[in-house]
This record gives sequence, C-alpha cells and structure tokens, in this order.
Amino acid sequence: MIPLVFHPIYSQLNLPVRHRFPIEKYQGIRDRLALNGVPDDWFHVPEPLEIGQLIRVLEPNYIRALTSGMLDPKAMRRIGFPWSEQLVERTLTAAGGTVLTAKLALEYGKALNLTGGYHHAFANYGSGFCMVNDLYLAALEMLQHPDVDKVLVFDCDVHQGDGTAKLAENNPNVFTVSIHGEKNFPYRKQRSDLDFNLAKGTLDKAYLEVVDEALQLALRLSRPDAVIYDAGVDIHIDDDLGHLHISSAGVFARDSLVFDTCAAHNLPVAAVIGGGYQRDINALVDVHMQLFRAAGVLA
Repeated sequence: MIPLVFHPIYSQLNLPVRHRFPIEKYQGIRDRLALNGVPDDWFHVPEPLEIGQLIRVLEPNYIRALTSGMLDPKAMRRIGFPWSEQLVERTLTAAGGTVLTAKLALEYGKALNLTGGYHHAFANYGSGFCMVNDLYLAALEMLQHPDVDKVLVFDCDVHQGDGTAKLAENNPNVFTVSIHGEKNFPYRKQRSDLDFNLAKGTLDKAYLEVVDEALQLALRLSRPDAVIYDAGVDIHIDDDLGHLHISSAGVFARDSLVFDTCAAHNLPVAAVIGGGYQRDINALVDVHMQLFRAAGVLA
C-alpha cells in the first residue's frame, strides 16, 4: 500500500465564475484514481490543523486575523481568494493533509497528498492562493521523528517557493531547493538554499538535466533524512501560467527521477501535487496522474 491523503473539502470552495484557481482538480484526481482501481483503504482522511499549532510557528496576529475573517482586504487580494469560513476550513485541512502525509511517508517510505504545495505563504502573510505554508509545517513535523535531523524540501513547481525559503532561512535543519521559471511569479524572489532559474520555453531534455543536477547537489550538500517533494505540473507546455514547454512524458520522467533517486538513498518522500492551471480539468488531471504513475500507485 502507498498511502494517499484526501478530503472532499479540498475541492469544496465556492469561487467566483472564471476564477483562476482550478478547485475542481482535487476531486478529479481522487475520482480518476478510483476509476483506475486504487482501493479505498489506501486513502487517509486528514484532520484540520488546530489554530494553536499554527501560532506556535507562524505570526499569531496573522493567523488570528485570517481565521476570524478580520484580515485586511488588501491582504486578501494578495492571497487571491474571497474570505469565507469554508476557505479557512479548507486551508487548515489541506495543511493537515500535508502534515499527515509527512507522518505516513516516514512510516511507509512514501506518501502522497492530493493537494498541497502552498509555498507562497509566509509567517505573516499569504500570497498567490497560499495562506498557510504546509511544506514548512510538514518539515517541522518530520523533524520531530527521532531518526530525522535534516529535511530536504525539493520544490519543482514552476513558481519559486518564496514563502518556504523565507520561513526556513534560519532553520539549518530544513534545506530548501526551488527549480522555477525565471520570469514568473513571484516577481520578487527569496533566497532558497539552492535556486535554479529556468528560461521561458525550456524543453524536456534541458529541464530534466537541471532537476537531476539540483537533486544530486542537494543530497550531497544537505544529507537529508527525509524529503518533501512539491510536484507542481504548472511546468507543462499546456499550462496557462507556466511558460515552460515540458511534455507529459517529461513530467513523468521528472517525478520518476525524484522517487527513484530518493529510493536509492533510502529516503522517505512525502509528495504534494503542487500547482497546475489548465482550465480543462480533465486534461489537468491527466498531467497530475504522472506523479501517481511514477510513485507506483498506478501501473
């Protein structure tokens, strides 16, 4: 069994018509996995994180304002969602899902969350559809395990993991890597432990060479005991917000490279699906399926 983490609330958010965020894709992934014969007992249902858990790590005033609906309208516009109680519950549950995925990865060797990768969230503000940085919280969860002294966050979303980089900048036990489009959001980049900037139009071969180089270098420099992998598919040639030219085969090759390399080093991997912004939800789910094929969930 390969543990998969999912809650229906991942796709339960009322958004304005033609909103840019493809909220339906999470349920679409769950349905596609079921259609392909993945048994129900592989799925684990997360609990929402408690506010007390968050304010021990993140800025308390920000978390209280976010969860109570008192956040400044300008701050909500920066996030990109209209505020609602449903949004708060979804946010806390999605972050709880990544934390649970981290726990399961340490137990089973690998685990996948059917959402996650909210890497633009900082300690004191949200940005780019991200309110709570699940990747950093999951890394801290892994560090509670007696056999884990260093966690590698390997972020292959097309947008730089700026919030994760900032949160981890003074934590020597969390090593951050971001492979992202050079001329893409966020326009003001933070400094990860390793950053790899890609030109618009980058193709499969050049992209996979960079991923391999980045992963090998990160493993040498950080010597991690566990890995959190953000498998964003907004690198895909058909993505509306990515600007790279990576094929579905290239996405599969990338995800296989990460899983195979980590397995060769006996490193547990907690994977999240990250970004992906095609408006055609079925086509978008097709691209996200490459992660589950590479992990061995699908034949």
